[in-house]
Amino acid sequence: MLEFEAVVKHYRGGGEEVHAVEGVNLTVRAGEMVALHGPSGSGKTTLLKLAAGLLSPDGGRVRFQGADLARFSDDDVSDYLRRDVGFVQQGAQLMPRVSALENASIKLLLAGVPRREARAQALRWLERLGLSARTERTPEQLSGGECQRVAIARALCGDPPLILADEPTGNLDSARSREIVALLAGIAHERGAAALLVTHDTDAARLADRVLELRDGELHSEVGASATL
Repeated sequence: MLEFEAVVKHYRGGGEEVHAVEGVNLTVRAGEMVALHGPSGSGKTTLLKLAAGLLSPDGGRVRFQGADLARFSDDDVSDYLRRDVGFVQQGAQLMPRVSALENASIKLLLAGVPRREARAQALRWLERLGLSARTERTPEQLSGGECQRVAIARALCGDPPLILADEPTGNLDSARSREIVALLAGIAHERGAAALLVTHDTDAARLADRVLELRDGELHSEVGASATL
């Protein structure tokens, strides 16, 4: 489903070159959730942005269902993010003064889904994420954790075949974190989606099929995890 082949991404900053991603090889299969962890600055977010088509590699290839993302036009990337990707970025990034239901349904509306159908899908995800009593509240009326769950609902609308989640449980307590990660793993298993999760929560990460560590841009298999990257 998602393949990284000898992927390299470097940045220039402060007069030096930062090796954010250095020769990463990784396959995330349909029906599988892979969790990544590692220290801040190790390249985890860069790896997700490469998978989302928001960055292009300096070397190697990132493929989704065999298609090289580097060959996508800007319009192709937009279509890919709307149709194929459920992307939970750091921070909820919700529209202010707009209800949770409208925020959760926006991706479907932009994809041309009729308003009634989009709202119905968004409502089902909000209810599954424990927000049935908060659907008409705006981000200003929600807690940080509730806003994060709205963002997760928005990402999952449309049943995307690829789920990318960058610290999706950052504003949640440990019990809710495990619940959310278990939900993402369940979606991958039940619906045949591929899920790539970045998390600092090592307990929650253990719910993934594989747990990998990114250090200085290089990928390492966790002790006791599958050695197949």
